[in-house]
Amino acid sequence: MNYHILTLFPDMVLQGLNTSVIGRAMEKGVITVNAMNIRDYSGNKHNQVDDYPYGGGAGMVMQPGPVCDAYEALCRNLGKRPRVLYMTPQGRVFSQKIAQELAGEEDLVFLCGHYEGIDERALSLIVTDYLSVGDYVLTGGELPAMVMIDCISRLVPGVLNNDESALIESFSDNLLEYPQYTRPEIYEGLRVPEVLLSGHHKNIDTWRRQEAIRRTLERRPDLLEQAVLSKKEQAFLEEILRERACAQENIVIE
Repeated sequence: MNYHILTLFPDMVLQGLNTSVIGRAMEKGVITVNAMNIRDYSGNKHNQVDDYPYGGGAGMVMQPGPVCDAYEALCRNLGKRPRVLYMTPQGRVFSQKIAQELAGEEDLVFLCGHYEGIDERALSLIVTDYLSVGDYVLTGGELPAMVMIDCISRLVPGVLNNDESALIESFSDNLLEYPQYTRPEIYEGLRVPEVLLSGHHKNIDTWRRQEAIRRTLERRPDLLEQAVLSKKEQAFLEEILRERACAQENIVIE
């Protein structure tokens, strides 16, 4: 996987990504990160890339020329026109499903806006996907780009030491991840669940799935509509719902 980030702050994204799991993947060559400074394509001695918006208004807008020129230079170097993701709160909310789709690409371009955004003409010419990390506004697209790159990279073979962990984490099948425990066995009077100490892998797997269902119901019930559950797991969920309903009605379950 090759990431190309069009940004005004290349050092910010490179320093943020060149650590931990993603940094090690870069060292191994499993992924590459190329941060292109849009200012290098400004065409003026002051490296200015922004100007006042037509029609007035607060703030400055990034000009279309430097953005498009940076992308065209990248395309010439690659010999193709890769997918361009624009970081904006107006886009689709990024999800694990989108990450899985994007992980199949060979090259991805992340366009990071700043100030009051980018001239609409540049967006209409080069952007293929509008993506958001949530319904809030940040000062630039660099942090969302790093979040998405981190998420997508975990799905690229060879990035994680244990590729299976990417398959069983939260949202992989529309369930949140089950609770995790490590040593000591007892902490502040709280014990590790007995099933995890039993060594019985089938029982452990069953417990983990049930706890994932229980946690998803408690914290993100909206996800359960698309969750893939077996008949036994569906029955487990229905039993929890019955218990909740009875508890709310102060009915004792026998």
